[in-house]
Amino acid sequence: MDTSEKSPVDEIVPDTVIPHGNLPPLRYREMPKPILLRRMVGPSIILAGLSLGSGEFILWPYITYQSQFIFFWACLLGVTTQYFINMEVTRWTLATGESAITGFARLSRHWVWIFLVANTIPYVIPAWATGAAELFIWLVWTPETVLLADGSSQIISAGTPYLATLAILGMVGCGILLTTGPVVYKTIEATQFILVLLALILVLVVGVLVIRPDAVATLVQQTATFGAPTFIPLGSDFPNLDEVLLLGALAFAGCGGTLNLGQSNYIKDKGFGMGAHVGRITSPISGQEEAVSEIGYHFPHTPENMARWNIWWTRASREQFISFFLTCIFCLVVLTLISYSLFYDSAGVLREGMGEYGKGLAFIYAEAEQLRATVGAAGPLLFLVMGIVILFTTELAVLDATSRISSDIVKVNWLMNHKWWTESRLYFAFLWGEIAVGSLVLLIGVEQFQASTLGLFKMTASLNGGIMCVYSATLLWINRRLLPGPLRMTPVRTVIMVWSVAFFGSFAVWAAWNALTELF
Repeated sequence: MDTSEKSPVDEIVPDTVIPHGNLPPLRYREMPKPILLRRMVGPSIILAGLSLGSGEFILWPYITYQSQFIFFWACLLGVTTQYFINMEVTRWTLATGESAITGFARLSRHWVWIFLVANTIPYVIPAWATGAAELFIWLVWTPETVLLADGSSQIISAGTPYLATLAILGMVGCGILLTTGPVVYKTIEATQFILVLLALILVLVVGVLVIRPDAVATLVQQTATFGAPTFIPLGSDFPNLDEVLLLGALAFAGCGGTLNLGQSNYIKDKGFGMGAHVGRITSPISGQEEAVSEIGYHFPHTPENMARWNIWWTRASREQFISFFLTCIFCLVVLTLISYSLFYDSAGVLREGMGEYGKGLAFIYAEAEQLRATVGAAGPLLFLVMGIVILFTTELAVLDATSRISSDIVKVNWLMNHKWWTESRLYFAFLWGEIAVGSLVLLIGVEQFQASTLGLFKMTASLNGGIMCVYSATLLWINRRLLPGPLRMTPVRTVIMVWSVAFFGSFAVWAAWNALTELF
């Protein structure tokens, strides 16, 4: 394209610039002026909130309890890889104002349903609401430890029969919060900022109270040596750690699954780059509906617009690095160090009586009780409140992100020309539909969930591990083949995205192979 000429506003972007594929072509608009970095903070805070409740608080502390830090190198690789995935999601939206899902639809509409399934099935399992409810029960009703026939412990209390009711109330509370705010993005951003800040403060306080220097040394040593020699063969010293759990933990070392794709929707609603030309999701109760364009816009490649693009890209990268990457790394490091410090002594030996807490969220209760022995009665209170805040934060963000992504998929692929089914109406239909289905799942299967809340997190996370391989490959294609040359990912980032496909794909194949081996 001739960069010396400025195309008129709303002129169609030719296929020689961005192929329109299966959707109508984009149109030209000017690249908006960049905003200050401090005003851009928000989208990645929401992603950080999505990250806290599964990988950070549940799965990786549990893996640390089972196997110390021998897999923590993979955790760090997972978070780092997700940072680059999120930036490739950002790239498409900055350049077009469209979500990554819309970019995928330009390639083909026949397989986008895979993303719809991957974005709905795992998340109708109400893992975070159930976990928060279980911790709340332990906080209010004094629990008892029951030793099971297999030698593991189960935690029960007088409040256990209320688990489903409390989890449903938590989901309904999230739904009301998201429904009553005039602009949904502003509601979720403000709420997540407060909750994530509170969670970080609580994590830091607990960490200062219990983390020992030898725990830090062990983490550094085992991470630097990639867990050798224990890592291979898997299970030689840690038979209770299974491959599916590890895949789930890798997927949720950071945000995980389809949830990373929500970055598109958040920066679009925040008004990053060309997303400023696209409307936002508003409440049907308290908000005024905005005109939302499913088809995006591109900018003429004038020197001024390219300079603006470079500033947007640089600042979006910094916002993602500070708000998402550093927050996730901090929480993963501190929460796994807390787990190690509470379960292992200074010689690296599992404390007496601690080997029985591998059932459900019993290991969380064991951490709380170890805190009681360390810092007194305030320890369990502080730890359980921290857990409830983290899990509620994640449940709220999961309901919002999955509803956004699902409504985006359906609107772009099947209801683009339907005037009544706006993206806002679809959003709230998916939101309350997910709450209804999750409530039904709890009411039908509450006894099983009471026995293994950890299984919910494991199931949800492992279902998302494989899809990350799929959309990493799709992002690689659209950002290398559809975007104009000056906006494409660099060779280094191309290699990183190829690595992402291989990284998540290999662990998915590994987990599937071990599952089939056990089955047959």
